[in-house]
Amino acid sequence: MTHAAFSARLTRSPLPFDADQAADVRAAFSDLPPDLVELLAGTAGCSPYLRDLMRREADWLRIALVRPPETVADEALAAPEAVALDDLGAALRQAKRRLALLTALADLGGVWPLEIVTGTLTALADRAVDLSMRRLVAEEIRRGKLPGQGPEDAQTAGGMVALAMGKMGAGELNYSSDIDLVLLFDQDRYGEDWQEARAAFIRVARKMTALLSDITAGGYVFRSDLRLRPDAAVTPVCISMAAAEAYYEAQGRTWERAAYIKARPCGGDLAAGERFLAALTPFVWRKHLDFVAIQDAHDMRLRIRDHRGLHGPIQIEGHNMKLGVGGIREIEFFTQTRQLIAGGRDPSLRDRTTVGGLHALAEKGWVPEAIAGELVTLYRAHREVEHRLQMVNDAQTHDMPATPEGVARIAHFCGQADVAAFRAGLKERLERTDHLTEGFFAPGQVADGPALSDSAQAIVDGWRSYPALRSERAVQSFRRLRPQLLKSLMKAENFDEALVAFDGFLARLPAGVQLFALFEANPTLIDLIADISATTPALARYLARNAGVLDAVIGGSFFAPWPGTAELARGLTDAMAAVADYEKKLDTARRWMKEWHFRVGVHHLRGLIDAFEAGKSYADLADAVILALWPVVGGEFARRHGPPPGRGAVLLGMGSLGAGRLNAGSDLDLIVIYDDAGVEASEGPKPLATRPYYARLTQAMVTALTAQMPEGRLYEVDMRLRPSGRQGPVATSLASFRSYQMDEAWTWEHLALTRARPITGPAELMATIEAFRREVITVKGQGERVLPDVAEMRARLQAAKPATTLWEAKNGAGRIMDIELLAQTAALRAGDPARRVEQQLRAGAKGGFLSQTDERTLLDTYRFCWRVQAGSRLLTDRALDMDRVGEGGRRFLIREMGCEGEEDLSHRLEQGVAAAAAIIEARIGPAPKED
Repeated sequence: MTHAAFSARLTRSPLPFDADQAADVRAAFSDLPPDLVELLAGTAGCSPYLRDLMRREADWLRIALVRPPETVADEALAAPEAVALDDLGAALRQAKRRLALLTALADLGGVWPLEIVTGTLTALADRAVDLSMRRLVAEEIRRGKLPGQGPEDAQTAGGMVALAMGKMGAGELNYSSDIDLVLLFDQDRYGEDWQEARAAFIRVARKMTALLSDITAGGYVFRSDLRLRPDAAVTPVCISMAAAEAYYEAQGRTWERAAYIKARPCGGDLAAGERFLAALTPFVWRKHLDFVAIQDAHDMRLRIRDHRGLHGPIQIEGHNMKLGVGGIREIEFFTQTRQLIAGGRDPSLRDRTTVGGLHALAEKGWVPEAIAGELVTLYRAHREVEHRLQMVNDAQTHDMPATPEGVARIAHFCGQADVAAFRAGLKERLERTDHLTEGFFAPGQVADGPALSDSAQAIVDGWRSYPALRSERAVQSFRRLRPQLLKSLMKAENFDEALVAFDGFLARLPAGVQLFALFEANPTLIDLIADISATTPALARYLARNAGVLDAVIGGSFFAPWPGTAELARGLTDAMAAVADYEKKLDTARRWMKEWHFRVGVHHLRGLIDAFEAGKSYADLADAVILALWPVVGGEFARRHGPPPGRGAVLLGMGSLGAGRLNAGSDLDLIVIYDDAGVEASEGPKPLATRPYYARLTQAMVTALTAQMPEGRLYEVDMRLRPSGRQGPVATSLASFRSYQMDEAWTWEHLALTRARPITGPAELMATIEAFRREVITVKGQGERVLPDVAEMRARLQAAKPATTLWEAKNGAGRIMDIELLAQTAALRAGDPARRVEQQLRAGAKGGFLSQTDERTLLDTYRFCWRVQAGSRLLTDRALDMDRVGEGGRRFLIREMGCEGEEDLSHRLEQGVAAAAAIIEARIGPAPKED
């Protein structure tokens, strides 16, 4: 890219505060163009430090200002590369002087934006650290002090690495920054000699610090601070990566996690540094949303202010632009804390820079775009003032001058002659920053809650004994939270019911700090919990055991459109791929599935989707779990027993899964069909004959789905629809399946095939099985025994699973299973491959088995019953009892059914079921009498 010369890009200039100094510089550089002369004069009239640099580097400066500053900066950075160790200090100091002058003038003249100014200063720090470390390590190697290392190992500093922390790590060094470094070495490179290597690296660290920090006639390069290393009070200046990892795993604190957001290898063995940071990822980025970090950050801010005496109203004189009220650190903490909260789940939020982090948070909905944009503007303005403060005398200061005269100097340095306007604008920006950030950090004040009855007060008083409120921190957080919780619960139709349900939720929580912090940071979740407690105690019980699923509610995409099976499967595949251990993959799958399952339930509860959309979503989710899990189970099995022999195996979804419609409590009906293609056994470390291979593989898949693990189980699995039911093998060969379906299967098994759907397996084998399914339906649907067998089957079902209550929607005459049986019969008789009830009834009408009036009546009743069933399964895992689901549950069902009240719902269900039962009885006929 071609850049214009410095002189052609000027957009602004400081105003000289000291007229005499400005006049001297005008005279000294009078040969330059007028706008450059004014830039230099204004700068010299505000900064004694920059005035002295102009004089010392005058010849270089004249040339630099008529060239592109990017080219000049690159040359200055490259110059020290070729010098020997003895001359490196002087070469780096010259590079520092020139780049300090160039970046200051580019900043003051508006030639470079903030990011290029701070990025250039950071590039110099990187170069200085890397060159110093590599040259000093080379000297240790030359002296034989690093065991097993040769001259070529100096290029990677013998396994030593410098991690840039803070502003250096983010590429945001301010004008007179210290550089914060953590120095480590790769102990694995030295085996038993690691302690000898450590002694050499400690020498390198000390010599490097002196080389960079000592003040000589040429100035200094960077003041270096090594105190961010683990346990700095007792550890040497360079420690092993293993020791650092052990420290962070056992003792790491929130402020150290925040520090590592910006950490970056900047010198020495960069690859080893990247490996170390990758190993530290679980420490920095927690898998669950981490709202406790908010309180930790708040406490840290208060401790800093207490230590430095920075409380109180904003006064311009002496105000600390970094740590004071409304200062730079407020914006950095605001950004970093939200990154810590959510960055474990969303790597796109792990931007090292403050501006980049704010933009990423806004893009994902963690910060409103308008607020993020305003904070970026405030951050840039604060950094410019900070730079002017430091440019005056090259001092590592963040304090505004203590006198009105000093403040006037900074106003002029910022190009403002109206000092009063400068002061007002600065104060306004500080106050605005404080307003935008303080509400996020400061815990809410305890307010008086609503008045309670004696019985309700007794329940609330009992909360103090619950496990979730064992720690003092949890108690303090909950005290702030309780008034809003009670107010939200009072919005329920029946407050007492909602309170009892919430009490059950709270009693089951194993711990509360994280969850209460999450509620404080996201008050809308309180309404959601109150809604769930008032409506669906079953979901509240589930939440108490799996409170981590609430992470998903505020994870940025909870209310986005449903992604569908393919995207869900990719998401689970990626999540499991991120962990190596097989059991951890299974636990990951459970945690992932529960979050999505919870999302469907909440969307249904809140009326964002109806029962049929929920049914499709639950089925999509189950499909995705099977699609992603089957290769993982198969891969683990193949590792021991070799790849699947023959053409492989297909998992068929049966019943409701096959039809693609599940409810909140559905189990999965599955069968497995394999094709050995004449292959007798697998080839692997422990080969198996083909039949036991697929039987054990099937059992491994069932175990993967059903096993109770720390994160619970995925699904219950029912394999009774396989050939010969419980007596048959758990996996069936394709040849046996063909033979059985054509020669032995009963009519009910042919009916089951009308809903069978290949979910995963080799594509060619899936196509073969689907073609055969259609063949069976076509051939077997015309037999004279179909209707008598269906009638007999219906009678047995009615006897075994009668309707037990008025509100039964699934079992009994004219209800879901009865209508599904008729629909399957219609599809079988018509030879139609349709799987869903709607399409199967349509096939029955087209074939003359049903009239169009019958079709509409059956469909209306089925839809009504499905809504009742799907809604009731969200409310409870027992038979629906309107007296037990409470007023919140009744209100949900009435709304879901579009009824005017409970009596209307009852009447419509009763009428619909009776009409459907009459049609089914007429079409199928009575069960044949037994001999």
